[in-house]
Amino acid sequence: MALSIAAETPLQDDIRAMVQRLNAYLQPLSPPQFQFQLTVEQMAGADATVFVARDGTGTAVAMGSLKVHDTETGEVKRMFSEAHVRGRGLGRAILDVIEARARELGLSRLVLETGATPGFEAAWALYESAGFTRCSAILDYPDSDYSRFYEKSLSS
Repeated sequence: MALSIAAETPLQDDIRAMVQRLNAYLQPLSPPQFQFQLTVEQMAGADATVFVARDGTGTAVAMGSLKVHDTETGEVKRMFSEAHVRGRGLGRAILDVIEARARELGLSRLVLETGATPGFEAAWALYESAGFTRCSAILDYPDSDYSRFYEKSLSS
C-alpha cells in the first residue's frame, strides 16, 4: 500500500469524519466521564500537531496527534486507523512520526492515556511494542479502572 504521512490540519471534512468514527468506536467502551477526547478544534490548537496517513488515492486512513504540555512532556492523542487497514503497521508508523516530532521539539517524555477495558488490546500492544511502559496516572487524568497510562523516556 502506497502511504504518506504528513502533519495536516484536522479542520478538513475527511479528518472530521475520521474523528467521528473514532469517537463512535470509543463511546461504548467506557463511561462518558472517562473519555478524554480532544475535539477537532482542540486538535487544531498551537500546542498540537496532527499527523495523517493517506493511501495512494489520497484517502485519509489513519491519524494520531502530539499535544505538547510543557518543555519536557508531550502526549500522544487521537490514535486511529480505519478498520480496513488495521494490522498493517499504520499505527506504528504514525507513532514513530509523533515520537520523531517530539524529539525535534526537545521533549524528554511522551505520555498517553488509553482505555483499560476490552476493546483496547490492540492499543496496548502497539504502545508496549513501541517501548512505552505502564505508569501511574499522568497529567490531570483521574486514576480509574477505565484508564491505562503509559510513558516513554525520549532522553537517550
